[in-house]
Amino acid sequence: MKVSIKDLGIPMNLGNTGITLDVYDNADNFLGDLRLGRGTIEWCAGRTRAGNGVQKSWTDLIQFFTAADGAPASAKRGRKKKA
Repeated sequence: MKVSIKDLGIPMNLGNTGITLDVYDNADNFLGDLRLGRGTIEWCAGRTRAGNGVQKSWTDLIQFFTAADGAPASAKRGRKKKA
């Protein structure tokens, strides 16, 4: 999967190592790192090294956000709307 970062109209491709975002709450407490790579997204809660966190593929993340209730988009096709 190709992942790009758009910043000020200048497209930049992620390299093999990807990028890591530090995540803090509103009280400025460190929650963890979110690493975005070409193949996976990884959440490392607290002071955990890359590779020891929860990893998901881009496809899994897209399906999660596409489905309103978190179920895979393919599972929603057979549902009928309530009148």
